[in-house]
Amino acid sequence: MKKNNWIIILMVVLPWLSAPLIGKKAFKKYFLAALTMNTYLVMEGRLAEKRKWWWFPYNVKPNVLGELPLIVGPFLIGSIWILKYTFGKFNLYLLVNLVVDSLFTYVGMDLFKKIGYVTLVRLTKFQLSVIFLIKTFVLYGSQLLYGSLSDRFKKEE
Repeated sequence: MKKNNWIIILMVVLPWLSAPLIGKKAFKKYFLAALTMNTYLVMEGRLAEKRKWWWFPYNVKPNVLGELPLIVGPFLIGSIWILKYTFGKFNLYLLVNLVVDSLFTYVGMDLFKKIGYVTLVRLTKFQLSVIFLIKTFVLYGSQLLYGSLSDRFKKEE
């Protein structure tokens, strides 16, 4: 197995190893918002592919988004972790997301480019940061919506 294959497998598996530490209640509470974010990321990936925002020379399988390992691994589980510790404290949520997204954009992207996983094409790192900022609001808004719907259903019971 090629070195990149192991890196991709670890990128998916390692975040999931931390999932039991999140706790069943918190996982259930934030999973739907994280899943919504993942759906958004898949749609964004299709758009990015058409507009050549970034390029994944490494394909998981034909006709499968190259960023799928990132989506189902660190982005899904990371979103749940961030929501668990920061939801309801918007300033902290925003700060944590800015730090994590900046690390990914300015450090992680260089590392991924170095190993041949992904490279930016028609998008600058600053533009990628703005896209991450938009996703920050989408995730928080999704959790606000699901939380209020959940509260309504509990009141009706």
